[in-house]
Amino acid sequence: MSSTTSGGGRTRGTIVAAVVIFAVLILGLASLTATPGGPSNAPVATPSTSATDGAQTQMSPELERALLALARRDADDGSAVGRADAPVVMIEYADFQCAYCGKFARDTHPRLMKYVQDGTLRIEWRSFPIFGEESTAAARAGYAAAQQGRFWEFYGIAFAKERKLNSGAFAPGKLEKMAREAGVPDLGRFRTDMESKAAKDAIDRDSQEGYAIGVTSTPAFLVNTQPILGAQPLEVFEAAIEQARSTAGKPTVTSAPEATGQ
Repeated sequence: MSSTTSGGGRTRGTIVAAVVIFAVLILGLASLTATPGGPSNAPVATPSTSATDGAQTQMSPELERALLALARRDADDGSAVGRADAPVVMIEYADFQCAYCGKFARDTHPRLMKYVQDGTLRIEWRSFPIFGEESTAAARAGYAAAQQGRFWEFYGIAFAKERKLNSGAFAPGKLEKMAREAGVPDLGRFRTDMESKAAKDAIDRDSQEGYAIGVTSTPAFLVNTQPILGAQPLEVFEAAIEQARSTAGKPTVTSAPEATGQ
């Protein structure tokens, strides 16, 4: 997010403050602070629902803009799929060792590609390694695959089956094998990119972004302004995408307080 002041006098500090509000929204949901990965039936927070008491609330225009600004929309991002100007962006915070991330990748991601193909949806990956060294190594491998345009092929292979945590499944030799299967053309460059400072910086940036909005477990998603927590059923993602598409580009209307009659 930019540190400069934009139209209307918004500053980076204001945006960060708004994102902190979103953190409170997420942190109010026990699913995200329970066991790593979270149950697949974890509750979903919607922009109009309070995370603490279920009361209907109005998302402020400032908060809405801050959440939308998290979408990078970089046409050269090798770990994103879909048009950079798609009306809906789904950000996915995930760990390659996360069982529920794998469940999403196998069961739901392929069925959301219809929205990518018709120009509605863009999916942006964020590395959020939380299970130790093999998670970080896999995140680095994902970054390296993306540099040669093979991230999503690597994603499919890495998540093809559930693997035991820190069992050696993502050891360097295994990661190189996955890259080969994913069609990464230059494995020498792949190894160099994996160990580069650029890989570390990219993963740190993704992780810091996630922590800044309250993500503490995986998978976590942001569909424009709506958070989705855990490997939810397909219908949850479809509903969020349809809702985001229907409101994309429309100004947020703040309702006037209801009269109390006093």
